[in-house]
Amino acid sequence: MLRRFLAFPSRPKTAPTVSAAVRCLSSGSVDITVPLNFWAGRRRTSQESREKENVYEPATGRVLCQLEPCGREEVDQAVKAAKSAFGPWSKMSGMERARIMIEAAHLIESRREEIAEMEVVNNGKSITEARLDVDSARLCIEYYAGLASTLAGQHVQLPGGSFAYTRREPLGVCVGIGAWNYPFQIAAWKSAPALACGNSMVYKPSPVTPVTAVLLAEIYAKAGAPEGLFNVVQGGQETGSLLCHHPDVDKVSFTGSVPTGQKIMEMASKGVKPVTLELGGKSPLIIFKDSDLENAVRGALMANFLSQGQVCSNGTRVYVQKDVLAEFVEEVVKRTQAIAIGDPLLESTRMGALVSRPQLDKVLSFVEQAKKEGATVLCGGERFVPSDPKLKSGYYMTPCVLSDCTDDMTCVRDEIFGPVMSVLSFETEQEVLQRANNTTLGLAAGVFTRCVNLQFIFFSSGPNPVKSCVGPHSQPFVPLHPPGIGRENGQVTVEFYSQLKTVFVEMGDVDSLF
Repeated sequence: MLRRFLAFPSRPKTAPTVSAAVRCLSSGSVDITVPLNFWAGRRRTSQESREKENVYEPATGRVLCQLEPCGREEVDQAVKAAKSAFGPWSKMSGMERARIMIEAAHLIESRREEIAEMEVVNNGKSITEARLDVDSARLCIEYYAGLASTLAGQHVQLPGGSFAYTRREPLGVCVGIGAWNYPFQIAAWKSAPALACGNSMVYKPSPVTPVTAVLLAEIYAKAGAPEGLFNVVQGGQETGSLLCHHPDVDKVSFTGSVPTGQKIMEMASKGVKPVTLELGGKSPLIIFKDSDLENAVRGALMANFLSQGQVCSNGTRVYVQKDVLAEFVEEVVKRTQAIAIGDPLLESTRMGALVSRPQLDKVLSFVEQAKKEGATVLCGGERFVPSDPKLKSGYYMTPCVLSDCTDDMTCVRDEIFGPVMSVLSFETEQEVLQRANNTTLGLAAGVFTRCVNLQFIFFSSGPNPVKSCVGPHSQPFVPLHPPGIGRENGQVTVEFYSQLKTVFVEMGDVDSLF
C-alpha cells in the first residue's frame, strides 16, 4: 500500500505531477492510500494484515509510503493470473504481441515526465537521469517488439523424404526480481524480452523502490495485454523466496547482489528452473597515455558518478598510465568538485541523493576504511547537507576521488556502489591487463586508447578478458565472468526466455528391431 505522507512545499521546479501512485494536493498536504500490488488487471490489496515497512524519499529522508509485503496467498494469486494469461498470449502471433508492446511504448512516451518524477522521488537520482531511464525502458520494449515477429525455427531435410523442424517456444511464467538503482528501467528490461517470446511475468521490485513498477503494469494493461500478463508483487526476501519456490514458475531473472543471487540460484535449482543473474561488478577502466585525455576524464566521471555511483557496471577501478597520471588526476578532481549536488528534481542538479540511509552509511564507511589502508582522499567522501532546509535529512554525500590505491585495498576489491573513484597507476600493457582481470566481479570494462590493436588485445586476451557490455538495447549486456549468468538486451536474450523444440516427421515406414 502507498500512503503518501510527504508534502512538497515550495520545492523548486515542480513537485511530481498527478499520477496513479501519488497525488500532490494544492494544499501541499497528501494522505492518499493506493495499492502497489497489481495482478489480474488491476491494483490489489493484501488479503492478510501484515507488518508494514516504511519507504523513504532519499532527497528528504522523510517517509514516502508504507509497504505491505505479499505473502503466500498473494503470490499464488499473482502466479495464477500469469499462468492464465500465458495461454492466450503465447498463442498470439509475434506481430499481434508486437502491436501491444509498441502501444505500451507509446504510453510510456506520453507519460515520460510523470514516470521520471516518480522515479526521482522514490530513488533519489537526478531528473535528468530519470528521464533517460524512462527513455531506455521505452526503447527496450520497442526493440523486443520488433523481434517478436522474427522468432522462427529451422527446417532440416532428412533421407527418404523425412524431415525435422524446430520451433522456438516460450517458457511459461517468468519471475523478474529487480534492483533499486534502476526501478522502472529494470522492470522493462526483464519484461520486454519475456513478453516478446510469449511468456507472462510476475515482477517483484526492490522494497526500497516499490513505486514505479506498478505504473508499468498499468501501462501494459492499458495497451491491451491480457489480464495477468504482467503482475507486480511487493515484498522482500520472503516474497522472493515464495516466487522462486512456486511450482508454476518456469524461470527466474534477478538483478542485485551476489549473495542474494546465490540464494536465488539455489532456490530455483530445487525446481530445476533456469535463471538469469545480473550481479555485482568491480569493473576496470584503463587509460593509456596515448588516449584523448578529455574523453578519458569524461568517461571516468560517467563511469563512477552516474546515479550517485550506484551502477553495477561502473568502472570504479581506474588504472592510469604513469605518464599521464598527474594530469588526469588534476582534471578529474577539478571536475568532481564542480558537480552540482542537491534537490534531484532541479534541472541544474547533477548528483542527487543515495537511495537510503544504510547505503549512505555503507559508502562513507568504505571511504574511512580506504584512508586506514593508506589511500589518499583527493576530494569528497563526506556527508553533504544541501542549503535547502527541506533537504537537510536527505542521503547526500560529496563524490570522492581516492589516490595512492593498491590492488589489495578494500576499496579496490569490493563493490562500493556509491560515488567513490579509486585511481591506480600502471606502466605496461601486460601488467595492467593482469591486474584488471584479477577480480571475481568481472561485469564490464573500458579502455581509452587510440591504438586499435591494443583495443583488440584487451578485449580478447587471457582466461578472463576485460569486457565491454554496456550499450544500446540491440547490444547484449554480457556478464561473462562469475557471478553473472545469462544475457540481457540484444537478440541473444531471446534464447534465455524461450526453448527450442524439435519435431521429427517420418515420411516412410518405421524401422524396428522388434
